[in-house]
Amino acid sequence: MPRAMLDYTKTILQKVSFDARLFAKELKKAISRLLPDEIEELKIWLQFYIVDKPELQPTLLLLKA
Repeated sequence: MPRAMLDYTKTILQKVSFDARLFAKELKKAISRLLPDEIEELKIWLQFYIVDKPELQPTLLLLKA
């Protein structure tokens, strides 16, 4: 079941990636709901996902906080 939440989070982030503020909002919600090991996996996924999306680069700071 926890894996389903992580997959759902990735789907949502992909769908809102057109808007950096909405993306950051959804990422904050995900961080509050996911388990620590899921957050680490999300961090790795996010680094690969935003490599060609410079407007989303600042959201990596949310994961370091």
